[in-house]
Amino acid sequence: MINSNHIKKGMALKVDGDLVVIQSFEHHKPGKGAAIVRVRVKSLAKGTTVERTFRSGEMLEDVELDKRNATYSYEEDDHIVLMDTESYDQITIPKEDMEDILPFMPEGMELTVLLYEGKPVSLVPPNFVELEVKYAPEGLKGDTATTTYKDVELVTGATVGVPLFIKSGDILKIDLRDFSYVERVNK
Repeated sequence: MINSNHIKKGMALKVDGDLVVIQSFEHHKPGKGAAIVRVRVKSLAKGTTVERTFRSGEMLEDVELDKRNATYSYEEDDHIVLMDTESYDQITIPKEDMEDILPFMPEGMELTVLLYEGKPVSLVPPNFVELEVKYAPEGLKGDTATTTYKDVELVTGATVGVPLFIKSGDILKIDLRDFSYVERVNK
């Protein structure tokens, strides 16, 4: 059993006899009444995604998942293909489960695959990834009085807001938890 306050993205729970995976969560404290936890869950049996609300402190049944290290290989139709780093087996996961992080995934990226009864349930990416800037518009010279950001395109096709001094060809460290710029990496 797990407290609803300790829910994390990618965690698997049994809710009303159905196995679900947490896709996102938000703790909410209204002006009156007790705090609640709003979650978006995907049912593994039905394939549907719904929003649920739990009381803060409510005990939920968590499910133990197997973890495997894998490498992102390529996209195929509406799936992404990963390779298990130990057995070299291919693992396919629907693209829709990874829509938010897919633009930040270079080929060869190391991930953790969570499996339930041998089936892939969720992916856990690393917290940070280093990506090269493909295109960066010129920043305005002398515009350093305030923290100003511009959007740049990364080699994977994703766009991210960065400070004005970033140029094409720079390597950036990106935080995959909120898809934000962290720092420029020295070459």
